[in-house]
Amino acid sequence: MNPTDASKLPGIKLRGDEPVFNEPWEAQAFAMTVNLHQNGVFEWQEWADTLSQEIHSGTVRSYYEHWLSALEKIVADKALTTIPDLAEVKSRWQQAAIETPHGQAIVLK
Repeated sequence: MNPTDASKLPGIKLRGDEPVFNEPWEAQAFAMTVNLHQNGVFEWQEWADTLSQEIHSGTVRSYYEHWLSALEKIVADKALTTIPDLAEVKSRWQQAAIETPHGQAIVLK
């Protein structure tokens, strides 16, 4: 399968042959996944297996929340980062979001 052929990916809404995302972070997670695959970090079947495990984990999430969780897992498994590092950045991001006035860009310090 060509991973850029979004029509072959379950759970992805399409407009024509382009994915439609509800939030910008969904598009960013999708793009990061495709880019990591295209750069040889993982095989597409490995990605599909990781995503499938997340979807069937019993945790109730939206499709792209499963996608993000699978992306976090696979980059940690490939030693691109660690789960604790991801958790620390998430925490810093959430704090920055709380401290940022509405309408302004969130800046992670």
